[in-house]
Amino acid sequence: MKPIQANIKHLRALKKLSQERFADELNWTRSVVGSYEEGRSEPPIDRLVDLSNFFDIPIDILVKNDLRKAKDTSFIEVGNKRVLFPITVNEDNEDLIEIIPAKASAGYLSGYDDPEYIEQLQKIKLPFLPTGTHRAFPIKGDSMLPVKDGAFIVAKFIDNIAEIKSGRTYILLTKADGLVYKRVYIPEGDSVNLMLSSDNKSYQPYIIPRENILEIWEFTCCINTQEYDEKELKMSSILTMFQELKVELEAVKRL
Repeated sequence: MKPIQANIKHLRALKKLSQERFADELNWTRSVVGSYEEGRSEPPIDRLVDLSNFFDIPIDILVKNDLRKAKDTSFIEVGNKRVLFPITVNEDNEDLIEIIPAKASAGYLSGYDDPEYIEQLQKIKLPFLPTGTHRAFPIKGDSMLPVKDGAFIVAKFIDNIAEIKSGRTYILLTKADGLVYKRVYIPEGDSVNLMLSSDNKSYQPYIIPRENILEIWEFTCCINTQEYDEKELKMSSILTMFQELKVELEAVKRL
């Protein structure tokens, strides 16, 4: 069975439409729908366009990917198109999270909406995570100290830019820079841009248009892959570090 056959039937079922009602919606006949779902014929390009427009799913995903494991919540809006957002589970039906490896992070910009790219990523289970779809992203450099180079930020997918809370940290996929981890601020009176700031004040904040953001992931936890050495853990060193970062920690000052 070719993916398109199974996909038409599955997506129709997700919409809770009978073959007859589905045919009416597309100005087809019920026999045409039946012939496609049973594999007796294949839809020509004009009807693939009809299906793509009706389900808001790109034609290449309809034709190449088996969507029978997808629920309606497995699809997300990316720009002006609806793409498959695979949620992987283990044999106990527990959600797994994908890990974006450091070496492959540069390719995430071109593969983030490709189910085949996401499917081949390594996956782990983190049972302590809250509800939602999570991924683990590698951190490079020292712009977000005390998060170290080589650490992983586990973050929750946010499907609406309006959900961003000013002053919190996010993994952002941007058209220009790919993946970045920054503290995000909403400029007062500006509904077009966001300000991205590093916790290491050696790096200057910068403005990015909201339209250049492809994905938003809100910080959930950090997995550090390197041990802090004794010097780094001394209270004086910690205070100095945060003073350099210009972060106020009143509770620490009182110790």
